[in-house]
Amino acid sequence: MELTVEQVDIKKAAREFAEGEFKDRAKEFDEKEEFDLSLHKKACEHGFVGTFIKEEYGGHGLGFFEHSLITEEFWRVDPGCGQAILSCTFGAEMIQTFGTEEQKKKYLPPLIAGEAIMGFAITEPDAGSDVTSTKTRAEKRGDKFVINGNKMFITNGCIAHYLLVFCMIDKDEKDPHRRHSVILVETDRSGFEAVKLSGKMGIRASNTAELSYNNVEVPVKNLIGREGYGFYQLMDFFNRTRLHVAAQGVGLAQGSLEMAISYVKKRRAFGQMLSDFQGIQFIIAEMATRVEAARSLYWRAAYLLDKGKPDSALISMAKWYGGETGVYVANEALQLHGGYGFIRDYDIERFYRDAKIVEIYEGSKEVEKAVIARELLKRVF
Repeated sequence: MELTVEQVDIKKAAREFAEGEFKDRAKEFDEKEEFDLSLHKKACEHGFVGTFIKEEYGGHGLGFFEHSLITEEFWRVDPGCGQAILSCTFGAEMIQTFGTEEQKKKYLPPLIAGEAIMGFAITEPDAGSDVTSTKTRAEKRGDKFVINGNKMFITNGCIAHYLLVFCMIDKDEKDPHRRHSVILVETDRSGFEAVKLSGKMGIRASNTAELSYNNVEVPVKNLIGREGYGFYQLMDFFNRTRLHVAAQGVGLAQGSLEMAISYVKKRRAFGQMLSDFQGIQFIIAEMATRVEAARSLYWRAAYLLDKGKPDSALISMAKWYGGETGVYVANEALQLHGGYGFIRDYDIERFYRDAKIVEIYEGSKEVEKAVIARELLKRVF
C-alpha cells in the first residue's frame, strides 16, 4: 500500500518536529522521569495531537492512520517523549465515539488546543488484562455518582485535568460484561488523589500514577455512553488505541534498526568493518524484514478502521506483532552494539528498556493472541 502525498508530508513533518524538539533532551527526561509539557503544547500548535478528532470538535478530521503515522515517527526518535506527548488525548477516542454532543464540545477542543490533558483509568492493583474484575465502584445517588476505589499504572494520572474511569456500576448483574460503565471525572474533585509511580524500566518521560477515589462525586451527566455497557465500549476503544501501540512498536524498532546500521558501519573488528561480516548483514536483514512486516500489518488494519471496517483480529495481530518486533529489534540492535549498548551514553540502552511495555499495555501479547484465535474460529472459510 502506498501513502498519499498528504500522509508522506505528515510523516516527514512529525519526524522533523521530533528530531528538532525532543531528541536532544530525551536522555534528560529519562533520567529525571519528568517531561517538559511546553513540548506538548508546541506539538498541539503544530497539529500533531488528536489528529483523529473531528473538525467540529477542534480537531483536524484526519484518520487513525494518520495518527499512527505520527506515533511511529515520534517513537522512532524517542519512545518516552512520544508517549508523553501523544498520550495526552488517551480516552478522547471513547468520548468522540460514545459521548453526548455536549460532552464532545466541552472536553475535546481543549485537548487539541493544548489546554487540557486526559487519560483513562482502567487497570487496578488486582485487575489488569481481565477488565471485568475491576472493583472500583460508582454508586448512583440521585443526580450524582459516588466513586470509590483504586487504579494502578494510569498514564497521565498526576497531570491530567480529567480522566475516564472504568467503574463497576451493578455488582449484582449476572452478566460480568454488563456490570461496568465509563464515567468522566475531573481531577480537581474532592476525594481524588494521584501518586506518581517512579522507577519504571522504560518510557520514563511519561507520567504514570496510582489513583485513589474516596467518595468522589460527579454528576450523572458525566456518564460516557450507555450505563452498563462500559465493557463493550472499552473493546471498541481498544480497536482504535491498539493500532497506536502497534505503531509505537514499529517506530521503536525502526529507530533501533537505524542505530544498529549506523553503529556497524563505523566499528571495526578483526581488521574489518562490522558491516562487512555476512553474519552481521543477515541480522540486519532480518531486523529490517520484521519491521516492514509489522508496519504493513498496522497500515492495513488502520486503513480498514478508517474505512469503517474494523477487523479485531487484524488489529490484535498488528498490536502483538508490532510489540514483539519492537522488543526483538531493540534486543538485536543492543547486541550489535556490544558493551557500548549496555551503557547510558548510547540511546539504544534506553530504547531497549522502553520496548517491553509495548507487549504489555493495551492488552498483553497473550490477550492479543486470544482475540485473534477467538475471531478466526468464529469465521467460516
